[in-house]
Amino acid sequence: MHQRFQEWVAAGVFRQLWTLGLLELHVEGRLDWSFQSLDGCQTKAPLGGEAVGPTPTDRGKGGVKRQLLTEAQGLPVGVAVTGANVHDVTQVEAVLTSMPVLPPPVTQACPQGFCADKGYDSRRVRALIVKYFYTDHIKSRGEEAAVCNTPGYRARRRVVGRTHSWFNRYRRLLIRWEKKVASYEALLHLACANTVWSRSLLFG
Repeated sequence: MHQRFQEWVAAGVFRQLWTLGLLELHVEGRLDWSFQSLDGCQTKAPLGGEAVGPTPTDRGKGGVKRQLLTEAQGLPVGVAVTGANVHDVTQVEAVLTSMPVLPPPVTQACPQGFCADKGYDSRRVRALIVKYFYTDHIKSRGEEAAVCNTPGYRARRRVVGRTHSWFNRYRRLLIRWEKKVASYEALLHLACANTVWSRSLLFG
């Protein structure tokens, strides 16, 4: 069984499933590209392996971080994996280049915002999202504190937090047991595919 799984990993089967689901929704106009949200999530990786690093908040134990990009409904459109000690701002381009389906061209009638928390507040990231023609919705550290205390305020980036929560329901994602990063990425792609195809079948 494991050998067959590795064959599927090498063939990119799980990424293809995710890609086909996104393509179907994209062609049908059911992806909401008006804004995209990015955030990272740390989980444990007790067996170590590739792309695993010490977790700053867990006494340096082995951990992994997934960077997830979603469209406005929370459907995953990009993902990247690093060790838990890798800073979020260094992975923005890796996530953007991981997208299997690209958004339509930005126009005045079809703007696209880029939403992220203060952890992504850097000149490097802001220059990058301008390069990709996004409208910058990253809050600076001062702005973040101010708006979070506003009654009724709901940050757009919450949609990606909800998707991370969906992913943590998968036991193989909540704790990483795979030593090979390709195997772990394949499981992430499978979770992405399941999320996208569930949307397609439920609301098709």
